[in-house]
Amino acid sequence: MSEIQFVVPGQPVAKGRPKAAKRGDHITIYTPKKTVNYESLVAYAASIAMAGKNLMLKPIYLELDVRLPIPASWSVKRKKKAMDGLIAATKKPDLDNLEKSIKDGMNGVVWHDDSLVVKVSKGKRYAETPGVVVIVRELDLESA
Repeated sequence: MSEIQFVVPGQPVAKGRPKAAKRGDHITIYTPKKTVNYESLVAYAASIAMAGKNLMLKPIYLELDVRLPIPASWSVKRKKKAMDGLIAATKKPDLDNLEKSIKDGMNGVVWHDDSLVVKVSKGKRYAETPGVVVIVRELDLESA
């Protein structure tokens, strides 16, 4: 069973919806630049963790600990409560869309396709230092 762990630093970015633009007589669909940049950052952090290892081929268990920045406008008392885990991070970005951007960033770096992910444990919270802690474990299971 293979396992890697890494941190994607900075403000987590949720997967943006595809955008459409008209170019001449054609309509093109594209991914927002912010999403593309974040997925590249995920790929970079994952490639360092992989350090020459082969792509994972077995079913995968993925753990995500999303750490959001505490709003600067909050009082010292409210910031302390957030740090102590007494205030839930219920504001955007959406946890499911954060998961999508992280999984898409690992395609071709950790695995061929994120369809290998069969189990996920994820959460988001406020923290002094924003980022995402990612743990990827190959399970000792056979793929379909």
